[in-house]
Amino acid sequence: MNMARQSRRTFVGIIGSATLAAGGASASAQAAPSTAAAANPVESYPKPPYPEQSQPWPGLASRLTPRPDHGEQSYRGTGRLKGRKALVTGGDSGIGRAVAIAFAREGADVAINYLPAEESDAREVVEIIRGTGRKAVSLPGDIRSETFCGELVTNAVAKLGGLDTLVNVAGRQHAVKSIDEMTTELFDWTFKTNVYAMFWITKAAVAHMQRGSVIINTASEQAYDPSSFLLDYAPTKAAINNFSKALAKQLVERGIRV
Repeated sequence: MNMARQSRRTFVGIIGSATLAAGGASASAQAAPSTAAAANPVESYPKPPYPEQSQPWPGLASRLTPRPDHGEQSYRGTGRLKGRKALVTGGDSGIGRAVAIAFAREGADVAINYLPAEESDAREVVEIIRGTGRKAVSLPGDIRSETFCGELVTNAVAKLGGLDTLVNVAGRQHAVKSIDEMTTELFDWTFKTNVYAMFWITKAAVAHMQRGSVIINTASEQAYDPSSFLLDYAPTKAAINNFSKALAKQLVERGIRV
């Protein structure tokens, strides 16, 4: 998922927040800090300017230069999600990929959803998850279909042996300079992917969730500070915020956190 103006610090913060949200762990539960000399993080990663590059939709992380860091080598788990069974949409790349990797290294079994065209990226994620000793489930398909969204949850539950963690990450945006360039088809595409799919998947998942389960939805600063060129994307993120707040009030009585 491509999120506008998303800094590395914000990206890492999202993954850390998602892990803590799913596990409900406190800072005291984390491993003690190492006494070894720490590397300077400012010098540890590639720096802009990066070469201009483009790909046909939907794009692959494996073709980006430099390759994005999703925690493949850097993330170390401490067992905070041991025994959890999670479904992550958009799990092939970006935030979804980082969440899937982090969850597996924290002890969760993980099912990922992605578009069939993203299969090569998804295979890399599956290998990483299995390398941790956890179960990995691949569930490709287009979440703009309500029927598929229901099947996605059903298959995740069957193959994971249950479901107690849902992370809705998959998203789409289409940049335009003017409203004249935005078509109904493009607008609908973004809302179906970002809002309708979240609703369909969440509704199906809740039916399988017990007390202690968690639902995590991915919003953006675009919900509060929309860019003029993200006329379709920004309002979907505002919708996600309000949907999540309303749903949290509904599900608190059932012991499900949102």
